[in-house]
Amino acid sequence: MGDMHVTGMKAAGQKKLMLFSGRTHPELAEEVAAELGIEVVPTRFQDFANGEIFVRYLESVRGSDAFIIQCHSEPINKSIMEQLIMVDALKRASAKRITVVTPFLGYARQDKKHRGREPISARLITDLFGTAGANRLMAVDLHTDQIQGFFDGPVDHLFALPLLAEYVASQVEASETTVVSPDAGRVRTADRWADRLGSPLAIIHKRRDPDVANEVKVHEVVGEVRGRTCVLVDDMIDTAGTIVKAADALFEQGAAKVIVAATHGVLSGPAVDRLRESRISEVVITNSLPVPKDRQFEKLTQLSIAPLVARAIREVFSDGSVTSLFE
Repeated sequence: MGDMHVTGMKAAGQKKLMLFSGRTHPELAEEVAAELGIEVVPTRFQDFANGEIFVRYLESVRGSDAFIIQCHSEPINKSIMEQLIMVDALKRASAKRITVVTPFLGYARQDKKHRGREPISARLITDLFGTAGANRLMAVDLHTDQIQGFFDGPVDHLFALPLLAEYVASQVEASETTVVSPDAGRVRTADRWADRLGSPLAIIHKRRDPDVANEVKVHEVVGEVRGRTCVLVDDMIDTAGTIVKAADALFEQGAAKVIVAATHGVLSGPAVDRLRESRISEVVITNSLPVPKDRQFEKLTQLSIAPLVARAIREVFSDGSVTSLFE
């Protein structure tokens, strides 16, 4: 009887990694799963007549280390709601840990009040994921670093820079290249690029009209661009207005060639026509968002972030270091 207190039950299974995908970008999830050597968990989705979403997993998720991939692409509110519902279903089915993977996080641009009476939507979104039951957040190139502090739990902030810069470096002559930030807010990103490529940095100073969204008034170029290949870097291309006007400003200052590199190809509304008709010679993005066939164009190069996301998931699952991926 004396040793009764040391007996107990061994857990039936070891830690189990399970990967789930919403419906906005299943191709990326399949690619990540293939990198990890697993299958995406079969899931039943149903949309009710009034637009409500129903989700059910077709196998047990109890005790799993669960990763849910969903890109917040259009319809953006539906894709966010779907992921929230998926988190809730996992929580109620006793998943051990839930990591929300948002290669592109919706509402990330509204990360502060620019003026009075505005929301801070990025904080709302991270709160919603926390409330739904997410333990961790994993995102690629958040619009601003401080969003990491909005979520009360670990945030794995992945960078597409190594992937994009390696490709761009293979296409340009470093000694003839200038890295350009399209506005003051992207200077840190551009600085990392300049370090990586060993190139000088230029900045485009733009002045906005406070009452008109997506409209830019004046451009000034600070730095040496004449006769050089300019690599314009940004975290996302939405309507492409900023990027195309920035390119025009560079050509006005005598740039020989302009290449654009951005992580997220949102490519809303007039973006494709603007880029196609511009003098920009190549637009390099990742597949953090799906680009439908009708929005693909000749100048567009899409690189896959699946290996990066898969490596980060593997590090989190094995209690390794995500930071080590970028050192």
